[in-house]
Amino acid sequence: MFGRLQQKWKVTGVQLTLILCTFALGGSLCGFFTREILGLFTIQQPFLYGTLYFIILTLLWPVCVLLISIPLGQFRFFRNYLRKMGSKLGLGSAPAASSESDAHIHLAIFASGTGSNARKIMEHFKGHPRIKISMLVSNKPGAGALHHAADFGVSTLIISREQFLKGDAYVPELQAAGIDYIVLAGFLWKIPPTLIAAYPNHIVNIHPALLPKYGGKGMYGHFVHESVIAAGETESGITIHLVDEQYDHGAHLFQAKCPVLPGDTPDDLAARIHQLEHQYFAGVIEDWVAGK
Repeated sequence: MFGRLQQKWKVTGVQLTLILCTFALGGSLCGFFTREILGLFTIQQPFLYGTLYFIILTLLWPVCVLLISIPLGQFRFFRNYLRKMGSKLGLGSAPAASSESDAHIHLAIFASGTGSNARKIMEHFKGHPRIKISMLVSNKPGAGALHHAADFGVSTLIISREQFLKGDAYVPELQAAGIDYIVLAGFLWKIPPTLIAAYPNHIVNIHPALLPKYGGKGMYGHFVHESVIAAGETESGITIHLVDEQYDHGAHLFQAKCPVLPGDTPDDLAARIHQLEHQYFAGVIEDWVAGK
């Protein structure tokens, strides 16, 4: 049964456990509130009590499960689940189709530095009929990526190390903004398990080398290019991959190569790598989100 649910909802085993916990805790919370509300009145007729109990329970249940889903990191799942239920009951097609904003697939970009990749992605999806860049997240208040977000009218979120790595990883804020996918564009912190559990297979990263070579902890920016040149490699490139619990380990979506020329400095190679990033990253993101 659990295997069928996992396939039906397209979730990981960990997420399925969190979803079932949300159902259980939300139902218990709903029953508690319903009894407390009815306790405010003196109702002696069993039929009337049962009828009111059912009505109040039905009205409170969606609210209760959404409340419980936030700390458990499952708000996005239950938001979509309740929309589908409402559609099946004839209560409208779905809130997602009720406005131009909600009709989009919402992406958040995480960036720590100048944000040249972030800007290229925003340019690519500006005016896109289905995909919208809805948030720019940065761990540095002075990051150049934040200025690019302002140019495109994208909301921003500055995060702290403690809450991101040891707290709720800002999952409630991301889910409240309706974020569906996360794009790492020069984001230097390791993604915590809490965020991965909330967005399984929905986080993508770009690495400035041909993984599995030159990946792992500490391998970013010039450290990668210095290592490639020191090893005498004749080519390097980019790898766009999904994010899991290990550094630079998730499934590869795309790779592109460029030569390492005699006499190259790390800056020379970095410039060539940036060209590949700007050329391919946004298009790969679009295909990934579209399921191609």
